[in-house]
Amino acid sequence: MTISNDDDLQALKDIGGIVARALAAMGKALEPGMTTAELDAIGRDFLERHGARPAPELAYDFPGATCISVNEEIAHGIPGERRILAGDLVNIDVSAEKDGFFADTGASFAVPPVQPRIERLCRDGRRALWAGIGQVGAGKPLAGIGQAVGRFAEKNRYTLVRNLASHGVGRSLHEEPTEIATWPDRGERRTMTNGLVFTVEPFLSLGADWAENGDRDRWTLYSEPRAPTVQYEHTVVATPRGAVVLTLP
Repeated sequence: MTISNDDDLQALKDIGGIVARALAAMGKALEPGMTTAELDAIGRDFLERHGARPAPELAYDFPGATCISVNEEIAHGIPGERRILAGDLVNIDVSAEKDGFFADTGASFAVPPVQPRIERLCRDGRRALWAGIGQVGAGKPLAGIGQAVGRFAEKNRYTLVRNLASHGVGRSLHEEPTEIATWPDRGERRTMTNGLVFTVEPFLSLGADWAENGDRDRWTLYSEPRAPTVQYEHTVVATPRGAVVLTLP
């Protein structure tokens, strides 16, 4: 989506704030012993109380209001009876629609006690996200996002999952531009237009290069090779002054 007026921008800020606060509420409630279904119910309740509809259900008939992925799962995990344990690494991805506008956000949470390497991974996952967001701006190359994230990952000895990309969003959950790499991609030649709305969502890992399907269901993706992996995500708008981040609480 490309924003064309202030009303569109305000509507996107509205749904962006809702998904951001839903994510924050879920992260605050996260504790050992609860099931991922119970955590998902907290997100669903928050979205519905604020007039929003869960986007995964709406767009893809996903069996949950949010995606919750634990440890070896890195994306699109289905909420269910899995119990969250002390020491788990949990990714929560929240996207929703309100009044015809969509926003998408996500974060990874380490459940105490947290190993130092996992604490560092989470901290650096957030830093990698902001390295990418720092390259957002009208007229700038989309490739700059992946180049910045790639430099950060290489400098700090991480790998990047290279088949889970950022994407356009706004009037639908996934739209043009598709497959925006958050890793260095020499083939990327597109430019950010003024008002372009899309996500930035790098997957930073302690060894994984890919996401692969498992045999449990048709949704959940796993790290390959198996390694702790985090994802942090914001929905942004490209402007002449840089990025406007829509998914802040």
